[in-house]
Formats: sequence, structure tokens, C-alpha cells
Amino acid sequence: MLTRRDGLRATIAVLLLGTMGRRAWAQDAGQVDDAPRLALKGYDPVAYFTEGRPTRGKAEFEYTWDEVRYRFASEQHMSMFRGDPDRYAPQYAGSCAMGMSKGMKVEANPENWLISGGRLFVFRPSDGPARFQANPQGVAAVADRNWEQLKKAPIGAAIPQ
Repeated sequence: MLTRRDGLRATIAVLLLGTMGRRAWAQDAGQVDDAPRLALKGYDPVAYFTEGRPTRGKAEFEYTWDEVRYRFASEQHMSMFRGDPDRYAPQYAGSCAMGMSKGMKVEANPENWLISGGRLFVFRPSDGPARFQANPQGVAAVADRNWEQLKKAPIGAAIPQ
């Protein structure tokens, strides 16, 4: 006959095995559960300013700032970012600016971007930059307020309505 303690042990064992399985899968996929999130899907945030286009970063030029990992196309870009991260980091740690203005933290597509007021914004939908430009100060102000509530939340989180 199983006791309550046996049932608890079995539940803990299943949870531990599930966690270990996810960790092994993540490591096989090149991801580590404990690693900070990779911003911009690995694109170089400095290149938007210097090259005027999205440019893939390289794993050997990686730097973590504000609990988010960034990759850079060159040592020079990484050095520029380290010297002034507030200037080059994407707003909302690379989350979609339009989503953030609606109270949702969603991953952006780094190919959809714009620089407004010296700040880099990225968007999930391709029409995001145009929608943002219709009212850049208003959208950014709402998104900035929502970011304060969602900054520590995982991707996919939303502010309750």
C-alpha cells in the first residue's frame, strides 16, 4: 500500500526527471536554462546605428548587460556597446515596442526596426515601424510605463486588463 509520503516522493521524482530532461534538451539545442535571454535573436545592436541595417552578431563577441545577452559583429561594436549600453541597447531588451505599448511582452523580429529619438525600437510585425511612427512619443511613453511592470516578466507575459 502506498503512503502519502510515497506519493510525494514519486511526484518529486517525476518533477526532477522532467526538469533534467528539459535541461538536457536545451543543452543539446545550444541553450542553457540559466543563461540570460539572447536579445535581438543574436543581431548586433550597434550595427543598427553604425551600418544602418540589421547585422548578425557572433557568439565570440557576446556581452551580458542588464540581465540580457547581446552579440556583436565585431570586437569594436562590442567595445562601443560596453562603453555606452544605454545608447545602443534596444528598448525593452529587444521586445516588440508595439506589443509593449499594449501591455504584452513579445519577442520582436530584429528585421523590423527603427531608430526614433536616438533610441532603437524593434517590432514583431513588419508594419510595426510604420504604426509606431504615426505617434512615436505617445507609443513610446505608454510602452515605457508598461516596461516598468513587465521588465522582469518572461516573454509572453501581459499586464492584466
